[in-house]
Amino acid sequence: MEKWPDVGKIIITERPRPSNIWTRAVYYEGLMALYKLRPDTAYLNYTLKWGEFHKWGLRDGIKTRNGDNQACGQTYIDLYMMDRYREERIKDIKASMDNMKSTDKIDDWNWIDALQMAMPVFARLGKIYNEESYYDRMHEMYLYTKLKHGTNGLYSPEDHLWWRDKDFVPPYKEPNGEDCYWSRGNGWVVAALVRTLEFLPKNSDYRKEYETTLKEMFEALVPLQREDGFWNVSLMDPSNFGGKEVTGTALFVYGMAWGINEGLISKKEYLPVITKAWNALVNESVHPNGFLGYVQGTGKEPKDSQPVGYDIVPNFEDFGLGCFLLAGSEVYKLSIAMEPKVKEPKVKKVKEPKAEKDSKGDKGEKGDKGRKGPKGEK
Repeated sequence: MEKWPDVGKIIITERPRPSNIWTRAVYYEGLMALYKLRPDTAYLNYTLKWGEFHKWGLRDGIKTRNGDNQACGQTYIDLYMMDRYREERIKDIKASMDNMKSTDKIDDWNWIDALQMAMPVFARLGKIYNEESYYDRMHEMYLYTKLKHGTNGLYSPEDHLWWRDKDFVPPYKEPNGEDCYWSRGNGWVVAALVRTLEFLPKNSDYRKEYETTLKEMFEALVPLQREDGFWNVSLMDPSNFGGKEVTGTALFVYGMAWGINEGLISKKEYLPVITKAWNALVNESVHPNGFLGYVQGTGKEPKDSQPVGYDIVPNFEDFGLGCFLLAGSEVYKLSIAMEPKVKEPKVKKVKEPKAEKDSKGDKGEKGDKGRKGPKGEK
């Protein structure tokens, strides 16, 4: 908040962008997760000012089909759910997703980042309006990304990881001959599934697909974790810009901690993985002033926004902090759930001594029975 006191200030890197693009949207997702745990009105007011500045609108308006433009809608909707009289907060994002539902086009998400940006929006609208069509269209688009884009889909049924887009499906290979699985890209998918499952009905036909895919990904990620707790930007090739990196690592921690909290995965198996990763994030990337080191800036593959380092400022800082806050929110919940329950000592009840009865009972002295009072008393 101190870094960006003006919520509407244009973001300028190699070109100017409005402050409701996906990078800032991810930051606000993390801030809202923190607010739910620590309801500081400063967090809420800062987020409300952001939405109000943008008039709860999307970059490129309601006709946009770009998930990057729709990501801000996750926070808009979360704020709407806190005050359902504020229809303006949900009006434009709903119109945008309704426009997508009104056509037969389902191939918009041709890069896996888009799953995190837009899937949870559909899920939230489905929950709010109790409308299956939002879940249906979301699932159709998800399956097209998983099974169709890049010829045979962007998900590897063998490795249980995702290629970022069609440019990285085989025969593309990393320098060591392995497939290219970008860490943050796979982290986006983890976050997408978590943030979708949170709003999906328990009896949904789609739940099994998302839960199974999450568990497959987690199983694939465990042996790829570095000794220091991080994951490399290239999951299968540590020689290709290998090293500590925060965003992918934080998103994996977020998903795994959520999985334990929801009873989806084994605490015994995954807690050591989470603990090692979270300790690495906190102890090795956080500066005394709150700056996060080892954040890979924007891009689509391991070589982008390099080098990554403790003191290197990425082109965008906001989304890295959002990923970190999402991870921290679930780790905090996990730590609370693991705290030993303190049993209150049992207080031994002291029996009150029974009052001794008068040998003649409670009827008074002999002769009291039936004694009449003054005339008129009964």
